[in-house]
Amino acid sequence: MRFDVLTLFPGMFEAVLGNSIIGRAREKGIIALNFINIRDFSLDKHKKVDDTPYSGGGGMLMTPQPIYDAYMSVVKDLDYKPYTVYMSPQGRVFDQETAKELVSKKEHIIILCGHYEGVDQRVIDEIVDDEISIGDFVLTGGEIPAMAVIDAVSRMIPGVLSDCGSYQNESHFNGLLEYPQYTKPRVWNGREVPEILIGGNHAKIEEWKREQSIKNTLKKRPDLMKNIP
Repeated sequence: MRFDVLTLFPGMFEAVLGNSIIGRAREKGIIALNFINIRDFSLDKHKKVDDTPYSGGGGMLMTPQPIYDAYMSVVKDLDYKPYTVYMSPQGRVFDQETAKELVSKKEHIIILCGHYEGVDQRVIDEIVDDEISIGDFVLTGGEIPAMAVIDAVSRMIPGVLSDCGSYQNESHFNGLLEYPQYTKPRVWNGREVPEILIGGNHAKIEEWKREQSIKNTLKKRPDLMKNIP
């Protein structure tokens, strides 16, 4: 799967996604990550990419030309249109179902990261297929949300994690929150690992996991229970 990110801060992505699991998947060629600096496509001698909005008010707006030219640098030799996402607080809220949708249907995703007061609507209308938000709040730019989307989608691509069970049993994948987990030592600060996890009865352990997932969801996110058959 390929991600091309249009951003003013490509170094942020290399610092975060160039390491750990996602970085290793990139090195193995399982995913491709390209970070395109929008400022490189500015025609202004000072590499300016923003201007005042016609509507007035405070703040600056990213102009369409550098964004569009950065986008065209990615698509000019392709015979298809990559699925293009604008990270925006006005977009549909990203969740695990959105991540599964993207990984199952899209092989090449372009992500546009806005800044300042956002971007000129005309370039959104020209290139964007979907607007996605990571929550009902506003950040200073789209970079952190874009990293979250890339991470959540990438880890479900076969080969990124060593075992698909690593994500299929996690919170939200099947609607419930994950069950509690324990590791060594068996006793820590007077707290013991539940006895059922020690005995080796796998059927009973799976039953316990399901029960604990339901309890955890009821306690922490009862709103999720409406989606459980």
